[in-house]
Amino acid sequence: MNRLKAAITAVGAYVPEHVLTNKMLETMVDTNDEWITTRTGIKQRHILKEEGKGTSYMAIKAAEDLLQKSGANPQEIDMVIVATATPDLPVAATAAYVASSIGATNAFSYDLQAACSSFLFGMSTAASYIEAGRYKKILLIGADKMSSIIDYTDRTTCIIFGDGAGAALFEPNEEGLGLQDEYLRSDGIGRDYLKIEAGGSVLPASEETVKNKQHYVFQDGKTVFKFAVSNMADVAEKIMTRNNLTKDDIQWLVPHQANKRIIDATANRVDLDPSKVMVNIQKYGNTTSATLPLLLNDYEGQLKKGDNLIFAAFGGGFTWGSIYLKWAYNGKQ
Repeated sequence: MNRLKAAITAVGAYVPEHVLTNKMLETMVDTNDEWITTRTGIKQRHILKEEGKGTSYMAIKAAEDLLQKSGANPQEIDMVIVATATPDLPVAATAAYVASSIGATNAFSYDLQAACSSFLFGMSTAASYIEAGRYKKILLIGADKMSSIIDYTDRTTCIIFGDGAGAALFEPNEEGLGLQDEYLRSDGIGRDYLKIEAGGSVLPASEETVKNKQHYVFQDGKTVFKFAVSNMADVAEKIMTRNNLTKDDIQWLVPHQANKRIIDATANRVDLDPSKVMVNIQKYGNTTSATLPLLLNDYEGQLKKGDNLIFAAFGGGFTWGSIYLKWAYNGKQ
């Protein structure tokens, strides 16, 4: 008898209608399409423009997409986790509002924040609850309104990030499918290089912090790039080695979409052909917590039951890691 595992049984997604192209950015900051494309792989990103709508709006839309596609009953969901770096409000959990809004009235819910690794860490959390036998249907949503914390006069960050949300439903599996192994890491040195300086308990909001633009994302690009390239590649290689997997055993690499060069470096380390690497950064940019579920949604039609997937992510903090998962169903084209 196989040990109980946690499998993804459905996915859904949402991106806002408004598209911000590289050409449009050329009119806003000193940059150009060729520079952005060659250094990041990004051609456009989606931005949530409607006033009064935040991360929860996109999370709800992604969850509704999943429910509509799968036919799942929201009242049977017993936990909702929203992985996000941009919650609606500082205190009230975004996940609680999302759960109530989609009719998941029997679920308890909370937010999980680990920057760009949030969804990856959320996968581990959801799987642990299910493997323990405590819960049977866990909805994990990765959603971020990065445009709310980006300075659109700062060409080093505004070209990178976009808004979006993706959702995945985790359920028990007795066929040996689902999450197989994980290798998750963190290092507190990272907060010097990727952060929002003000608005937290160390430096509360004030007139001065607003004037100094300290509520926007700051990134030391070169340092973050160096750490991300080495660490994302390292963990992907480690988890494959630990599970005796070769490049021929892997159907898909599911990498965080921060930079095409980081994606390529990770794929090269594990010697995977580009045809086995999920990539949609050109369409969405870096949507932070939403990148991994957006990939799953975009590639769902190509996934087959039993496929071996290697997830890898890197985020502020620093946080990073890799997960080995066996896909549980045949996607519909």
